[in-house]
Amino acid sequence: MKVSDLVNELSLTVFSGQAGLDHDVTGGYTSDLLSDVMGNVDEGQVWITLQTHRNIMAVASLKEVAAVILVKGLEPAADTMVQSHEEGIPLLGTSLEAFEISGRLYQLLNPRG
Repeated sequence: MKVSDLVNELSLTVFSGQAGLDHDVTGGYTSDLLSDVMGNVDEGQVWITLQTHRNIMAVASLKEVAAVILVKGLEPAADTMVQSHEEGIPLLGTSLEAFEISGRLYQLLNPRG
């Protein structure tokens, strides 16, 4: 599944990083603690968080995530969107809580699970 498929299936907002919408998605990871994400997210996963500052894009780039989804209707800081564009990592948004969007992502990626 591509990031663009997730955008369509989950009605996500694309804030920036459109060049990465063709990235393959291998799974998901939900956390708001940057050190936790650095230690546990895998390449190709979608990272779900409520963090909106620029440092999330540094971690996303370091770990080569497929995309970052911001929850609860939060919007990224301007410099976060610039970094997303420069890194080619889609920065997406939803009004849903982390719990709900995580469940929906899981169902999309594991239709029988």
